[in-house]
Formats: sequence, structure tokens, C-alpha cells
Amino acid sequence: MFSFRQRRTVPQLNTASVADISFMLLILFLVVTSMDIDKGLTRQLPPITENELMQERDVSQRNVLQVTINEDDQLLVNGTRMSTRQLGNRLLCFIDNPNNSDTLPEKRSRDIPLLGRCNITDRHVIQLEAARNSSYDLYFKVQNIIVATYRQLRDKLAQQRFHQSYAGCDDNQKTALREYYPQRVSEIYLDDKQPSPSTVTSSQTGKEVQP
Repeated sequence: MFSFRQRRTVPQLNTASVADISFMLLILFLVVTSMDIDKGLTRQLPPITENELMQERDVSQRNVLQVTINEDDQLLVNGTRMSTRQLGNRLLCFIDNPNNSDTLPEKRSRDIPLLGRCNITDRHVIQLEAARNSSYDLYFKVQNIIVATYRQLRDKLAQQRFHQSYAGCDDNQKTALREYYPQRVSEIYLDDKQPSPSTVTSSQTGKEVQP
């Protein structure tokens, strides 16, 4: 007599919800994970010409403000230690020279479209010197303060002349404001060959981005 043995079947796992669980875990991972954000400075590089790769111009000492970030991450302005908060006020006074001081950039009389005859400090130079091993955080902070200072001065002038902010001005008005307060920044590294205090190297390495 034959006997039949019943085969045991292996129970199958219900995987219908695995995809949903994986999707939820992916969302949780994206929410709780901190992503590193790259920092950078927006600059528009002009084309390099063969005749004008680099040229040196003699600049009066009163027209130059030396902003230095040394290897110890210390901020110096004309050799004096200064905080980033103090730097903004120092830049405002240097660029504008409201009292026409003999120790600040000299003023020249120029005709500017839409603004008329103006006395401006269009020959000032902010010389930014940074050690190669200084931190990027302080370097970017100083750069942002410089840009914010120019924007603050242009905003103030826009309110006085055009009764609106710099951002609300049209292209012609913005051009006039930039001509009144031109952004003049020279950057060098401390371990490079440094120009003398009365000489500023002007090269086609960067250009202010027009908003």
C-alpha cells in the first residue's frame, strides 16, 4: 500500500510595502542629513587682450586702503587690527570722504550723466591682501563687507537723487551711480611679490558684476 507524504510549502514574504518603506527612508535621509554648501564669489571675467595683460599705475598713498588678512586670520587695516564690524564704517569713510579730508582719497570734479557736476573719489583703491593659508570664511566675509559698503553708498545716493533704492533704478541710473561710486578693489597674496605702497597693480583679473 502506497503512502503519500504531503510536501511542506515555504511561506512567502509579503513585499508589497517594501517599496513604500524604502521611499520613506529616503525622504527621512534627505531631511535629516546636512549638506555642505559651496561658497563662492560672483565675478565676471573680461576678455584678456594681448596688449593689456597687466600694467602698473602710480597711485597716491592717500588713495589706497590696505586691508590685510594675515596667516593668523587677523584682519588689519593699514597695519592696525580691526574687527569686521569696524571695517564697514572704515570703508564708508574711505570711499566717500564726506569731509574732503587730506588723509582720505582725493576728490575730482566730473560730469556724470543724470547726476551733473560731482566731486567724487574715483581714484580710490581698496587693496585686499590675503595670506594663502588664511581661512575662506574670513576672506568671504571681508569680500561681502566690501560689496555691501558700495551697495549702501549707492542706495543712499539713489534715494537722494532718484527717490528710490539702487535696486529699483533703471540701467541708466545704475550706470550713473556706479560711476559716482566705482568699485575699485585690487587683490594680492601676501607671499607673492608685493607692489610698493605707492604702486597698485591693475590687471584684467575681474570685473564687477552688474545686477
